[in-house]
Amino acid sequence: MTEELNSFPQVLTIAGTDSGGGAGIMADLKTFQMQHVFGTAVVVAVTAQNTLGVQDSFLLPLEMVDAQFASLASDFKIKACKTGMLGDAAHVHQVALNLQKYDFGPVTIDPVMVAKGGAPLLSQDAIATVKNELLPLANLITPNLPEAEALTGIKATSEQEYPQLARSLQKMGVKNVLIKGGHSNAEIVRDYALLADGTDFWVSSPRTHTNRTHGTGDTLAAAITAQLALGHTLSEAIKIGKQYVTKAIEQTIQVGHGHGPLNHWVKVD
Repeated sequence: MTEELNSFPQVLTIAGTDSGGGAGIMADLKTFQMQHVFGTAVVVAVTAQNTLGVQDSFLLPLEMVDAQFASLASDFKIKACKTGMLGDAAHVHQVALNLQKYDFGPVTIDPVMVAKGGAPLLSQDAIATVKNELLPLANLITPNLPEAEALTGIKATSEQEYPQLARSLQKMGVKNVLIKGGHSNAEIVRDYALLADGTDFWVSSPRTHTNRTHGTGDTLAAAITAQLALGHTLSEAIKIGKQYVTKAIEQTIQVGHGHGPLNHWVKVD
């Protein structure tokens, strides 16, 4: 009877807050809601942030991060989780320890390094910790092009080099890779997926010319996480997530004066 009462699909975001509501945990929870899964959160950092940029940030004590993990593990049946902004090496390490301690289903890593306005969200020393401790725990990593280049040390000059980036990331221990192509200048945005079994595919969408793209990466990773919890295969989850984000950018809402948020209310047919 207890399991029946706790059977609704539950997911987890491990990240920082965005007081402006467009990215981070706020975007993740909105996405979870629209994907019809129950969202929980481990807050690693708090930011003072709006559509114009990040004005300040504060990393929570490691003990508080641990306490949140333990609290969720004692009550919820989490089927999939994702990470976002993790701040520094100590917090990446602590998150990795907790992901080894508790089974929260497949782990999607969104290696958040820089905010849309240019503010750094991951310290340089933390990048090595992500590679050495977090990636081997991941089912999927979803870097944009600058993040993939920072993690691999490979400078990609064209889409033809995305497979090389993905293979390099797989060698670091992550099973599946999704390289996001939004930072290219092409009119068709193409993301490249390389799966653990060696199969690969591209997902494409027309570029929408707008500055209302704050939280795009968070939203995509959250949508994929939700779809995995609902029982979809990874390839299905990636395609559904891509459709959702594409629509959320196309059907814009007017919020703030800078890099505005996506329309998380959008529905995909």
